Amino acid sequence: MCTSNNNSEKKSTTSDIHNQEHERWSRRSFLHALGLAGGGSMMLANTNITASVPSKLTQAIAEAETDRILVLMRLKGGNDGLNTIVPIYDFDNYANNRPTIHHKENTLYKLNDDFGIPESMRNMQGMWGEGAMKVVQGVGYENQDLSHFKSSNIWASTDLKEEEDSGFMGRYFEGLHPDFLINPPEIPAAIQIGSIGNLIFDGQGVSNYALTVSNPEELERIGETGTLHSLTDLPECTYGTRLSYLRSVTNNTFTYAKTIFDAYSNATNSVEYSDTGIGKQLAIVARMIKGSLGTKVYMVSIDGFDTHANQEEKHAELWEEISKNIALFYDDLKSADLNEKVLTMTISEFGRRVEENGSNGTDHGQAAPVLFFGPGLNGNGFVGEHPDLNDLDVIGNLKYKTDFRQLYSSVMTDWLCIDSQTVDDALLGQPIEKSDLGFDCIGSSDIGMPVTVFSNRTKVKSYQQNNGDTILTIDKAETSHVNITLYSLTGQRIGVVTNEMMSKGFYNFNLTEYVGSSLSLGIYIYRVLSGERIFSDKVYL
Repeated sequence: MCTSNNNSEKKSTTSDIHNQEHERWSRRSFLHALGLAGGGSMMLANTNITASVPSKLTQAIAEAETDRILVLMRLKGGNDGLNTIVPIYDFDNYANNRPTIHHKENTLYKLNDDFGIPESMRNMQGMWGEGAMKVVQGVGYENQDLSHFKSSNIWASTDLKEEEDSGFMGRYFEGLHPDFLINPPEIPAAIQIGSIGNLIFDGQGVSNYALTVSNPEELERIGETGTLHSLTDLPECTYGTRLSYLRSVTNNTFTYAKTIFDAYSNATNSVEYSDTGIGKQLAIVARMIKGSLGTKVYMVSIDGFDTHANQEEKHAELWEEISKNIALFYDDLKSADLNEKVLTMTISEFGRRVEENGSNGTDHGQAAPVLFFGPGLNGNGFVGEHPDLNDLDVIGNLKYKTDFRQLYSSVMTDWLCIDSQTVDDALLGQPIEKSDLGFDCIGSSDIGMPVTVFSNRTKVKSYQQNNGDTILTIDKAETSHVNITLYSLTGQRIGVVTNEMMSKGFYNFNLTEYVGSSLSLGIYIYRVLSGERIFSDKVYL
């Protein structure tokens, strides 16, 4: 329910818009669940898991000289920052704007003289006291439009204009891409649990894949057999071609089934998590980390933060579950001496309005705090400036003080030890100022410095001309031998498009002419080998 209004027609219109926004949000989730818009999944311990398609960034993460791990915790719906980190220094102003839903000052746990957390977050008191919690104040971005769909995409893609349909963790750079469709890696570079419909791990070219099983035992069985969907006896039509593609990509994901199951089975949880979504998710992540899976990026998710009505109880329940289980998560990791290697970061599409609405809730806002957890933070504290409750935007929202991309830049560069050029590329080619979060790459590995993974990149793209022909373009940065081979969706080698020494420059190859009349039009895979670099992607001919 949205803010109450005396004009029933206007209230209905506002409600309709809000409902349409959620329907649009859900449609993308539905497409992801089908594997048609990226984001494939499997079930492990009755919990949805997505193993992301590799990208240049996730490959860089996998190859970086660090044994650190990042866990992204998505607070889906827009977390109310003012009722999460309460501004004690301006308590009267805070309470006057929220006469019904504000936290009583005598119930707060003081993090310092200026800020406190509510009773529902009591399990974080120990983490704060042990120096394993930090708060970044006033995080957001310019020109927030308060849409779940758009804001979630912007936080995932880092594109403030919302023109990019890929995520910062799944970005396919203009250079070479991993050879996923022909030769998928043995270990997923990133795993998403409990939520679909988010762009964070989406690449620009290769679609993600769908894999769904009901429990670890079935996951093991499928991992042993290596296949689920038959690629024979399909109809000879466009539908059959597309179905073949979807089944082929789905079958490819079983490469990970046995690996994930082995890691899960090789460890146990030393604590008893809540039997809830976020508890189950963190329990699975802990077991895969303790089981030496090797994956360096995880994302867990908890829904329910769109608190337009009756917020006081709902918000407290959500943070009580998070607080309890994040503390258990680090206790679990500590039992295997892994707690210092794991950093957890919260993300949410936006904050909430300063003033409560007429339904004992809060409407979509702008800036909100981002919380970090883990002893690798090297001490507790606050980062950045808290927004001024007396200096709001025209509709009553807090003004952001820290660009969320600064946090991404810091985490990727200083925690995961990715070289700065790769990070800049992942953030759409523009250097983003880092925030000082209390850690750096030095000391995270034997080498202690980031490694430059991608240099002198060859750029590969495909596009369709007005006449329908599909053109493959290669922008070579150096002279090398180039082999371009075309494959069917089932991995059968069709033929070589070119196999020659090519100097620096720009080249076009008409794949439609190459296929000619000998093959039916449909979906194929092209593979480019340039020197020691390799790239594959699907293409529609």
